[in-house]
Amino acid sequence: MTIIVTGGAGFIGSNFIYYMLDQHPDYRIVCVDSLTYAGNLATLKDVIDDSNFRFVKASITDSAAMDSVFREEQPDIVVNFAAESHVDRSIENPSVFLETNILGTQVLMDACREFHVGRFHQVSTDEVYGDLPLDRPELFFTEETPLHASSPYSASKASADLLVLAYYRTFGLPVTISRCSNNYGPYQFPEKLIPLMLTNALEDKPLPVYGTGENIRDWLYVEDHCRAIDRIIHDGRVGEIYNIGGHNEMKNIEIVKLICKELGKPESLILFVEDRKGHDRRYAIDPAKMEREFGWFPQTKFTDGLRKTIQWYLEHRAWWDGLRNMDA
Repeated sequence: MTIIVTGGAGFIGSNFIYYMLDQHPDYRIVCVDSLTYAGNLATLKDVIDDSNFRFVKASITDSAAMDSVFREEQPDIVVNFAAESHVDRSIENPSVFLETNILGTQVLMDACREFHVGRFHQVSTDEVYGDLPLDRPELFFTEETPLHASSPYSASKASADLLVLAYYRTFGLPVTISRCSNNYGPYQFPEKLIPLMLTNALEDKPLPVYGTGENIRDWLYVEDHCRAIDRIIHDGRVGEIYNIGGHNEMKNIEIVKLICKELGKPESLILFVEDRKGHDRRYAIDPAKMEREFGWFPQTKFTDGLRKTIQWYLEHRAWWDGLRNMDA
């Protein structure tokens, strides 16, 4: 079995590569990544010399490069993690999000069609659903929730999802889509909430929190996400969407205070800043379809996952120290 993993030098993609090589040691994993600011080849140093692993530096928007990789590898499965994913950056520069997240997905699917790939899996996000009101805790995103994107980032991901479903209906391309809640864990670029708060707190720097920090997110440990995708690409029904959630809703301010507590840092480091434009209020996924079809559910409790994440960042300072102030 040969699997092309795009965006594999990024946060979730790299964790997926490590997971798959561990769980399926006879599989060949080919990582395609253009190594933008969020992609770091050092993340893959522990597998770079593995005989069942290959790294290719290329953009998924480069059709000639993708044609070459697909021709050489003849993949059975393609898992597309490659994406511009930071909401703030999408507000500053929407065009790169549209190019990578939409056109890049199209290039990959055209290659899948040409080389008769058995499964194309699109890794999406719960942000395509928009947000939920803070005062309606009984509401959750399901796979049937209408798309209602709030940012250029989420709009680009929603567009890609629709394109994937169109390729399934029009061309019969065997596709699946997963939409996950907020991930956390090792190798996450330190502009995201948890690693930003961790790395800043370790150096007693201010902890910037949007608005009043009341926005709610559903948190999922990255290894649980990898397990879910493993099940979907092998056993998921073609043409289906699967929501992957953590059953763990927390306010942003609660996360930050918990990090302060775990690190023994004062809450006086918290600095409330101007709220993000169009800031979504609450995300909450109903993963019942995953549980029903695969018996999947998140195995990592948030407090345990956060402690493992903190320990990883403490032990891998060399990895993140040079990344925090990199420009896009």
